[in-house]
Amino acid sequence: MQEQFQYLPSQHTDGLSAFSARMKEFSYDKHAHEEYSIGVTRKGRQDFFSGGAYHKSNVGNVMIFNPEQVHDGCAGERSALEYEMLYIPQHTLMAMMQSLGQITPDQARLKQSLFHDEQLRHQVLNLSQMMRQPTLSALEEEAALLAIAQSMLRLGGGSLNAGHYHGRKDTLLLRAKEYILSNLDQKLSVDDICQAANMSKFHFIRLFNEQFGMTPHQFVLNCRVNRAKQALEVGDKASDVAIDLGFADVSHLNRKFKRVFGITPHQYQRQLHASDS
Repeated sequence: MQEQFQYLPSQHTDGLSAFSARMKEFSYDKHAHEEYSIGVTRKGRQDFFSGGAYHKSNVGNVMIFNPEQVHDGCAGERSALEYEMLYIPQHTLMAMMQSLGQITPDQARLKQSLFHDEQLRHQVLNLSQMMRQPTLSALEEEAALLAIAQSMLRLGGGSLNAGHYHGRKDTLLLRAKEYILSNLDQKLSVDDICQAANMSKFHFIRLFNEQFGMTPHQFVLNCRVNRAKQALEVGDKASDVAIDLGFADVSHLNRKFKRVFGITPHQYQRQLHASDS
């Protein structure tokens, strides 16, 4: 087995990185990271010593190391081991947890390192996979990080905010929608939209999904595709449209446009010209 170790830094969040490892003979010395380290064992077994005890992480288990928490690691029984790990800056995760609810610094330092938590397992693997996609947006990454922060808040024993608003939720969500539509050509973040709507991040994401039937990221992408359609109808080039509306490139626009309309932007414009002749 060829041992592989691959780090992938985030393009949107300073200090965030995804790490994947395939190993068998290699073993880590005792060490500690400045960030939160949250990982999932995907194959084999990972053995490690931390917090004065030995641990064995089987497939599907979640490993969490607090910042500066000393640990080592190796493949259990020297069998092939594969795992994914996220390194999340302490200030980033703490700020997100505090935006979602109430948690003390002591609660944020989890007392155990090994968990069987299906929700967090899915969230970690989801973000790890997303970060390998060149089309990942800042909005999509932030929403995925917030989901992890909510799980960490739960595991730490914190409490979610009640979410009291100065106004009706549909009015606030309409304000968020209007802000999105007015800024489709800009890089949108959950922070920006929540500030415009005067809502907490957690309740905004949950209520937005209930109101509009899709996540904020999906809604933004759908609006950009529809705006692209309008631009194509007046003769704008697909390459210009992709840049103007925040798509990664023309291929990104092509894929998303076809998922909505069944044809590519070029095919759509060609059909428009055919109907005019």
